[in-house]
Amino acid sequence: MRVPSLTLAAAGAVLIAPAALPVAATAVPPRERPVARGERPVVHGEGTVVHGGVTVARAEGSPARGERPAVRGKRPVARGDGAVTAADLLARTGTCTQLSRGRYRTDAGGPATVPVCGTRDAVFWKADLDVDCDGRPSARCNRRTDPVFAAATAFQQSDGRHLSAENLPYIVVPPPSRRWNHRAYGVRGGSVAAVLYRGRVQYAVVGDTGPRDVIGEASHATARGLGIPADPREGGVPSGVTYIVFRNSRVRPIEDRAAAVAEGQRLARLFVAKH
Repeated sequence: MRVPSLTLAAAGAVLIAPAALPVAATAVPPRERPVARGERPVVHGEGTVVHGGVTVARAEGSPARGERPAVRGKRPVARGDGAVTAADLLARTGTCTQLSRGRYRTDAGGPATVPVCGTRDAVFWKADLDVDCDGRPSARCNRRTDPVFAAATAFQQSDGRHLSAENLPYIVVPPPSRRWNHRAYGVRGGSVAAVLYRGRVQYAVVGDTGPRDVIGEASHATARGLGIPADPREGGVPSGVTYIVFRNSRVRPIEDRAAAVAEGQRLARLFVAKH
């Protein structure tokens, strides 16, 4: 939780008909981390590379390491099946069927501009990203590095300990309220999420709850995976982040990062296929 909750404003009870959401401005993807010695990026289909569970767009026409250069008149050969890209997922979230009774703020005291939208398979919203460092203290997440640090998360690991924001990609959802009750839409601790920013897809889990009227927050590890400055004081970005949570999904144990990535990729493929 980043900021104290404000008093809920009165919210209308009428569902808003589908309306087009603003499209994030095109930006240059952040610099990718270097490939470690002996490590090979995994290529899924054309134009995507997966580094540590993060899907990153690859320059068109450039072969990945270990991939044979394209022969004139032939398509490049890539290993593995086609991965879902950020563009694929954004195409499925371009129209909003609003689920929330009213909208959320991206920061305390700011205007309420963010609706929670959804389909039969997922809920989603487009907002900023504030860095959540709450949970088990670590080198980068503690009371010294984060002035509003809390040593607890709403959901815990299988061993009863609180989550580690530095190590586990997770997102924060508002607690249940009249504005929106995430539980009623199959969203809970451990639900699988895809977070999109500048051509990258970071798979994560629902790991914490925040203020009742604020949305747009994710763990230190999520920000780092997306190439977003992850410092809890000065990090984050003011806009351009899309959060997709797959309904009725769950990773057990919640701290299993590999399981979150595998399940996220599977659900993303199903989500895009229904477009």
